[in-house]
Amino acid sequence: MFIAGIDIGGTSIKAMIVDEKKNVHFSFVLPTAAQDGKNAILKNLFLCIETCSKEYAIQGIGIGTAGRVNVKTGEIVYATDNLPGWEGTKLKELVESEFGLPAAIENDANAALIGEMWTGAAQNYQDAVMLTLGTGVGGAQAIRGRVHHGSGWSGGEWGHSILYPGGKPCNCGLKGCIEQYLSGRALLSRANTESIVIFRNGSEVFEEFEKGNPDIIKVVEGYLDDLVTVLTTLRNGMDPEVILIGGGVIDSRRIWWPLLESKLAALPFQLYVRPAELGNNAGCVGAGKMMLDMLLEQSVNKVL
Repeated sequence: MFIAGIDIGGTSIKAMIVDEKKNVHFSFVLPTAAQDGKNAILKNLFLCIETCSKEYAIQGIGIGTAGRVNVKTGEIVYATDNLPGWEGTKLKELVESEFGLPAAIENDANAALIGEMWTGAAQNYQDAVMLTLGTGVGGAQAIRGRVHHGSGWSGGEWGHSILYPGGKPCNCGLKGCIEQYLSGRALLSRANTESIVIFRNGSEVFEEFEKGNPDIIKVVEGYLDDLVTVLTTLRNGMDPEVILIGGGVIDSRRIWWPLLESKLAALPFQLYVRPAELGNNAGCVGAGKMMLDMLLEQSVNKVL
């Protein structure tokens, strides 16, 4: 059974084909073109799905997307300016109408956690929390093996929890949100503000940290101190078996993860934190798994 798993992020739309045996058969990436609005996002999304359907006879489409999602209706009930015009999009309805195939829609961080629990770092855990550090900051939580969405579909939205009351304005309308301090953009902004070196991305910041630049050492130390504060809060609030860290920032973990571990070791309690294993594939894999589960449930219901 071939399923298209799609991950819509702030900068790119990733697609792949997965099957029920956890195999990945094909992958494809396009820019999101979010700056051009909803229609541009949909155009590139449809192109990704069309490309997948030409390669394989797909039987369903699973989509993880930035924003808060009503998984029952497949509507984007809330989105920030990272995806302008995306809020209110009835994505499930649009995709099913365009392709004549069943579609399942989920928040991208939730999809990533589903992927990690299926084939990644959280395979052996039932209670897990995920924090994704990328263009923004996403999060997800699973209780007894199932993603917990909350009553308003905002469960696990750690990026818009407050880290510094009255702090930096966030595009969600609040001030001091975690996203304004722990996203890749936030790290880049802090490094460019506090150093004479101009950086283009987070990877360059961590490379400069590795070289011993004292200004950047201070930046990364502060960044990881904030991360430990957030991880401690997640531990105290959710008490999960494991906390996963994913997103683009994790790509440079060879450089900064040992420092994070030393800070965690200094805490007066054990905090089990692991890097996500699926990288940029997590959202696609999880979206595909979600669609597979939906098709399986439908087939069981038909038999009953």
